[in-house]
Amino acid sequence: MTMGIIGLIATVVCCGPLGAIFCFISLSNGKKARLLYEQNPGQYTGIENVKTAKILSIIGLVIAALYLVFIILYFGVIIAAITTGSMDGMQY
Repeated sequence: MTMGIIGLIATVVCCGPLGAIFCFISLSNGKKARLLYEQNPGQYTGIENVKTAKILSIIGLVIAALYLVFIILYFGVIIAAITTGSMDGMQY
């Protein structure tokens, strides 16, 4: 659950790729925890935390993907403006 929270916060506050790494780790660990729980449900408790971490990780990955698309579009527009010369000779 900690990795899911860190991944979501890192995606929103810091940067998308760093948060995405933590989200992938959280999803991987969540899958392992779910499999352990399914093998012996009487021995483990807190499967709700695994589900919550999975949801947080998915939300973090979606936000990281949106962030990546925004950055690509942002720099794409800048590069297009520079290469077409539309910024040269602006008259006001």
